[in-house]
Amino acid sequence: MAEYVYGLPVHGYLRELVAVPLLQEVVDKFARATGVAAIVVDVDGTPITRPSNFTEFCRLVRSSPVGEKGCYESDRRVGEAAAKWKSLSLHQCHCTLIDMAAPLIVDGVYWGAVLCGQVLLERPQEEQIKQVRQVARQYGLDEEKMCAALYKIEVVTEEKIRAAGELLQIVANYIVEMSVSRITSQRLTRQLKEKADMERVMHQLELRALQSQVNPHFLFNTLNAACRLAMIEGASQTEELIHALSGLLRYTLRKIDQMVSLREELEHITNYLFIQKTRYGNHIKVEIHAEPEALNAMIPLMTLQPLVENAIVHGLELKEDGGTIYIDARCFGERVCIEVRDTGLGMEPGVASQVLEGNRSGRGHTTGLGLTNVHQRLRHCFGEKYGLEIFSSPGEGTTVKVWIPLKSQKS
Repeated sequence: MAEYVYGLPVHGYLRELVAVPLLQEVVDKFARATGVAAIVVDVDGTPITRPSNFTEFCRLVRSSPVGEKGCYESDRRVGEAAAKWKSLSLHQCHCTLIDMAAPLIVDGVYWGAVLCGQVLLERPQEEQIKQVRQVARQYGLDEEKMCAALYKIEVVTEEKIRAAGELLQIVANYIVEMSVSRITSQRLTRQLKEKADMERVMHQLELRALQSQVNPHFLFNTLNAACRLAMIEGASQTEELIHALSGLLRYTLRKIDQMVSLREELEHITNYLFIQKTRYGNHIKVEIHAEPEALNAMIPLMTLQPLVENAIVHGLELKEDGGTIYIDARCFGERVCIEVRDTGLGMEPGVASQVLEGNRSGRGHTTGLGLTNVHQRLRHCFGEKYGLEIFSSPGEGTTVKVWIPLKSQKS
């Protein structure tokens, strides 16, 4: 295991690396939504977050200093096993319960783990009860209380616990990735200002910033929606929402400077809009159309989300009766035009050009990336004749046209 990464000591540094209150809120909401206990630990098994939805059984075990030490050691072992295989690890803890560990791996380095579970895969058997009584005597705990607490533990399928672990790993890795990116960007910026190739490296940092500056409020709003749906209905709609969120987070954690097909970018936008529609309901309608040939064109990762987000935040969110977002991709000779149009509030004359020139921020809640940055990024990738065009009128909505080449090379 690496001892230092980005000039930071890995061992024991996760607490300083991540925004713990933010991580705590995510873990708490996950536990409420799934009904599964959860906690985040360092590489040595030391808790980073407070226990979320812990069972009475585990609270009893951890009330004993010896039992708590055993829990830390058990968490360390399963976390290391998950890191070794770079995937979820299911195991039986030292007190006979089933736990799941999801490794927190950023840029190939293991920083800690997310653990969830404290469940059973079948009802307690005679041999397990004997083991629990032995554990109770070893830790100086009341045997009858421990056995009674054991019978209260939920019995679940292995598929359910694995699905819960996969979701929480995506969310937690996203937060750690954001924290590492912020710290390294700050350090690199100070050092690279003294070098002659500052402009080239700063461009790379700006691309990295697109991924690291995602506002956590969007994530929290989505998890809140998942919690509400889980309580109100069976589960199918919640499953779709969590699936869309998982796809969105997986997509945003890819290397931000890579090129993707328009087909992939539109799939990502579909997930993003599904989540937003869950939040806004019928306030926002969506229509997406693309010519088959246009879908193979290459586009920089995360080009369209800032445009769609601006359409929601500045166009439709404040409009009393809501509106529609139209996304249309067509070929024009050797070029492809992706049109993002909303029926929202629109902009005053001259504002559109100011946004494109960078005189206005054009910021949204999620990416914080101005439209001017998207425009400059496209021109940097493809040349002067590509980029954005903006057309808008007050009360009539806004249209943003994205021009990219029909044929381009994957980077």
